[in-house]
Amino acid sequence: MNQQMNPGFAQGPMYPRMQLKTDRGLLKYILLSLITCGIYGIVVMSTISTDVNTVASRYDGKQTMHYCLLCFLIAPITCGIAYFVWYHNLSTRIGNELHRRNIAYSFSASDFWLWSVLGSLIIVGPFIYLHKLLTATNYICESYNING
Repeated sequence: MNQQMNPGFAQGPMYPRMQLKTDRGLLKYILLSLITCGIYGIVVMSTISTDVNTVASRYDGKQTMHYCLLCFLIAPITCGIAYFVWYHNLSTRIGNELHRRNIAYSFSASDFWLWSVLGSLIIVGPFIYLHKLLTATNYICESYNING
C-alpha cells in the first residue's frame, strides 16, 4: 500500500496525539483540595491514573485502575486495603517509566511505603510522598509531550 495514501502510517518517531498536564504541584493540590472538600484531589489522582496509562501502557502492557473506581467502589469493599495496593502499583509503574525514559529522578514503590505509610508517623511524610508523586508524574508527562 502506498504510504502517502494511508494517513494512519506513521513515519519517524511517534508523537503524542494530545498534550498531558505538567503543572501539578503540592501547594496547589492542598489548597484546592481544601477549598473543594477533597474533590480536586480525586480529580488530580484520576488524571494521574489516566496519564500513566496513556504514557506507559504501550510499553509495559498494564492498566492502572481509574482512581474513581478505586475510591468509590473497590476501597470501601476492601476496607481501604485496595489503596495500599493501588499506590504501590502506581508508584512502581511511574518509577519504571522514569527509568525507561532515562529521567534522572528517583521514585518507586519504596517511596510510597517509606514516606506515605511510615512517614505518617512524623505527619509530613504523606506530603513528601505526594510531592514526589506529582513531580515524577510531571516529568513523565513532559517527556511524553516531547517524545511521544
